[in-house]
Amino acid sequence: MKRIFHTMLLLTCLHTAHGEAFHRDKLAALDEAVQQAIADGKIIGAALWVEREGDSYHKAFGQRALKPQPETMTEDTLFDVASVTKVVTAASAAMLCVERGLVKLDEPASKYLPEFTGDGREKIAVRHLLLHTSGMPVNLDPKTQPFRNHEEAIAQLCRTRPMFEPGSAFSYSSVGSMVLCAVIERVTGRRFDDFCTRELFEPLGMKDTVFRPGGELLRRVAPSSAPERGLVDDTVARLAGGVEAHASLFTTTADIARFARMMLNHGELDGVHVFKPETIKLMTSVQSPPDLRSPAAKNLPVQRGLGWDINTPYRTPPHDYTLPRGALFPIGGYGHTGWTGQMLWIDPFSRTFVIFLCNRYGPDGKDTRPEVYQLHHRLSTLAAEAVKGYDFKSVLSK
Repeated sequence: MKRIFHTMLLLTCLHTAHGEAFHRDKLAALDEAVQQAIADGKIIGAALWVEREGDSYHKAFGQRALKPQPETMTEDTLFDVASVTKVVTAASAAMLCVERGLVKLDEPASKYLPEFTGDGREKIAVRHLLLHTSGMPVNLDPKTQPFRNHEEAIAQLCRTRPMFEPGSAFSYSSVGSMVLCAVIERVTGRRFDDFCTRELFEPLGMKDTVFRPGGELLRRVAPSSAPERGLVDDTVARLAGGVEAHASLFTTTADIARFARMMLNHGELDGVHVFKPETIKLMTSVQSPPDLRSPAAKNLPVQRGLGWDINTPYRTPPHDYTLPRGALFPIGGYGHTGWTGQMLWIDPFSRTFVIFLCNRYGPDGKDTRPEVYQLHHRLSTLAAEAVKGYDFKSVLSK
């Protein structure tokens, strides 16, 4: 039965390859790696996009859903991208506010959110929130910090005690991104989803990128462990109303490709200027202090951009750094992953990006995140190997 199912996967895959930017045997190896992950039960389906200088390779694999009836994965499937939301929305919206003079990176968040004071919270600057050095915990606990909507969640943020002196260490924090969301709403006078849609998604032509998908879009959403299709998988974001800056975005590989293209093109896409070039450089270069360490990962050093992962140690042995960079893309690229299994990595040296969006929620309910994170490493390594005519070893990593 497993062999028959695997054969069906091969028959239902779709792909498009353009130009001669990539070695075809390495593209075939990418396909094989994803198909093997499906056969091994790590994921039930996925969409992959690799692009360099306008030449792209993209494909759908396996199943979008298995119940109540099987659905073939398609390239226009919308995925809950979990923490990839942090870079596509939170970091981007915050830096638009910085560009427009609404926010200053080194001002305390309490300047814009006055109720965010007490217990040392007034020491937390906007920069700390973007670098995950605020000291705020990884997430709210709905059991001990109950809330029923976005406003009540913000009130809980403003009562949450930092774990350490802001700026003294790295600790990944979804709460920090939620505070950033509240700051953005306060300085713009607009809902977070409206600001992101009007100022980011629409200018970039990201037509299938939404919070709280409904209507006809629901048909194309890959289900997760959420109670209903189209609801965000993250419990905190769901309880807060389905729109939060740390996790709640639904999108496609094609739309994320447009976003990545804009990033590589210094803030411009198809004649539309979303960011100034200097803003992109600021966001994606190392902004963390040189002595920044991660107590959760043997106190190893950390390199972060403003919102973006550049070189971060993981908590679990052997403390691999930034798995989605793979073995060949040099330090200096940037990207992010998401709890639901999603990955975006952008290499500015070779001008290559890799997008992998998947459904890892099989019928047995097994948590396959560790295996999927290792798959990210494998896919990025193969994508770099696929690039023709570029010597990654020649790049001086800092």
